[in-house]
Amino acid sequence: MTVTPLWDAFEASFRVTAQCSGNPFTSTQFDAAFTQSGRDFTVQGFYDGESTWRVRFMPDALGIWSFTTRSNVAALDGQTGNFTCIEALPGVHGPVHVHNQFHFAHADGTPYRPFGTTCYAWTHQPEPMQAQTLTTLESAGFNKLRMAIFPKHYIYCENEPLLPLFETTEDQIDLTRPNVAAFQLLDRQIVALGKLGIEADVILFHPYDRWGFCQMTIEQDERYLRYVIARLAAYRNVWWSMANEYDFLLDHLLSIHNGEVTAKYDYTKPYITHICVQDWDVKRTAEWRAEFKKPVVNDEMEYEGNIPRPWGNISALEMVHRFWVTVLRGGYGGHGETYLHDQDLLWWAKGGVLRGESAPRIKFLRDLLDEDVRQGLTPIEHTERWEFSRVSGAHEGEYRLLYFGEHQPAHWAIGLPKDKDGLYELDSIDVWNMTVTRVEKAELPVSPALRQRGGIIVGAEPEAAFGVRLPGKPYHALRVRPRREDGRV
Repeated sequence: MTVTPLWDAFEASFRVTAQCSGNPFTSTQFDAAFTQSGRDFTVQGFYDGESTWRVRFMPDALGIWSFTTRSNVAALDGQTGNFTCIEALPGVHGPVHVHNQFHFAHADGTPYRPFGTTCYAWTHQPEPMQAQTLTTLESAGFNKLRMAIFPKHYIYCENEPLLPLFETTEDQIDLTRPNVAAFQLLDRQIVALGKLGIEADVILFHPYDRWGFCQMTIEQDERYLRYVIARLAAYRNVWWSMANEYDFLLDHLLSIHNGEVTAKYDYTKPYITHICVQDWDVKRTAEWRAEFKKPVVNDEMEYEGNIPRPWGNISALEMVHRFWVTVLRGGYGGHGETYLHDQDLLWWAKGGVLRGESAPRIKFLRDLLDEDVRQGLTPIEHTERWEFSRVSGAHEGEYRLLYFGEHQPAHWAIGLPKDKDGLYELDSIDVWNMTVTRVEKAELPVSPALRQRGGIIVGAEPEAAFGVRLPGKPYHALRVRPRREDGRV
């Protein structure tokens, strides 16, 4: 019997040449019902060229699964089979779901914190460049990639796609016939991302088009969506993004990713799992979280680069700064890179190699969180302490992480926990130089005049009972961790 590891894609294929006529993409209906222990799932099949139909299914439970096909073509109807779902492969934790309301976890409970990047049209570039993109991602530290299915026509991305997405004859695109070679390549690259532990945030529609995809009819849209879902839904690392910058699309699907800063989607809809925005004002992260009560992912906080567009020329330091603010206000961020290149090889559009400086520093933040955070950080909101409308801080239990950004205090006490007789470990973190330096508790200084009057420091945390000396430089953070009995955290 065939075996398939838990959360891997099982595939059954059928080669049928008889009784099939006309356009196989439109004239043939084909699906399969998968069952196990009274549980039933119906999965759409798809045509994959050369008289071959396939159906894919991701098992979510161990044991024997069986399936039966249904079709209006006799040779495809009533086909049966089964397979055994065995333990997941090492390092495989299953698809990602919302966890603890504002955070994410894999199916087996392993925490997932999205640290994403964007390469919109990377699968439409020459295959050596696609291989280069995967090599870059292997060590870059990102665990989510925003990518579009349709090719993109926009500044710095005006080349023809490697393969047309639909069959084309005499410059006429046949929107009823997907080009299976292009979709097979897409399959392979999504699988390749999964092997690197990277979630594929698949964008279904976007407005940057010269091929006519934005003008497809509702019927054509739905046929395209059914085909894409049939091909990709069994891959555990796929996320769906209905559209990129939906508010620039007229008479089209609404989305979870906005274009204009003021055009936020209604994320309260029950089928929307998380908030996906593009907004430079990252200090609003806690506001969106409180308003919609779902995880916040700011996938476009503007991009590190130097192109003549305001959204694509922030510094690497500013990109890192915005990640820290976003995370410590209870959300998750997305990276992008847009440096001018004489051949228009910009990472944000085409992938290839990273030329900037923010990626390793974003990975440094991710590694810090992986070391200590389990369920997800809760922001210290300014309604609790007004100071946190300016600086950013979050906690999980007794663990606290404060980020001062552009501020440069030499001493600090606000937001620190109650004193526990030295049972806290205090570290000053330089977010740019990626250093962690042990610091000790310290009496906070007061002016001689205040001391004579028995005064206190205005704004000091009354229950903290201790402060800490800091470097007095911007772009530093303070980590507070409870010690264990052996002296380690």
